[in-house]
Amino acid sequence: MTVQDITTIGIIGAGNIGSQLARLGVAHGYRVVISNSRGPETLTDLVAEIGDGVTAATAEDAAAAGDVVVVTIPLKNIDRVPVAPLRGKVVIDTNNYYPQRDGRIVPLDDATETTAGLLQAHLPDSKVVKAYNHIMAADLTTKGSPSGTPGRRALAVYGNDAEARATVAAMMDEFGFEPVDGGAVSESWRSERDQPGYVKAYDADELREALGQATRDING
Repeated sequence: MTVQDITTIGIIGAGNIGSQLARLGVAHGYRVVISNSRGPETLTDLVAEIGDGVTAATAEDAAAAGDVVVVTIPLKNIDRVPVAPLRGKVVIDTNNYYPQRDGRIVPLDDATETTAGLLQAHLPDSKVVKAYNHIMAADLTTKGSPSGTPGRRALAVYGNDAEARATVAAMMDEFGFEPVDGGAVSESWRSERDQPGYVKAYDADELREALGQATRDING
């Protein structure tokens, strides 16, 4: 799949990141189907604010509708993400690990797994791509700039499927951010919470340097 094949973005999670990605999607001509854990009727105000191009649905329906689907929910709830409608699809994971919210997750504490790896394990037949987890939500709609802009804000992209990474990178570029290909999901810890590149406004070279400086002894 290329970005030209995408007409609809499904979003599971309508919090800060999810709602901002919905705004970006609609602004760039995509149809967006967004969901939350409380039901589509609770998204009336958000849908009205964003306007034409976005509809509210259940998580199952958002997963089924999206050509690409974003999962942006508390990490402790990823076992609730529907599996069957996401088979074969590119799934963008924006999640971060906050023990005070999510409880202790041993494979993350002992650095044997990544947040994206947990979602990939839950969705074995999907193509999980880690993206948009190391930027403040408000910056998504205010800090983007056209390709070629000097000092353009860069964001990392990780995934086990190179074509899926390229698809997400192309959409990221369209949304106003310079994609930095970080490689496999197993490397996605480099952009996680408290790492040098987390929520810092770096251009591509600066972000690559920050990702290279990351260490795995910070979860605590």
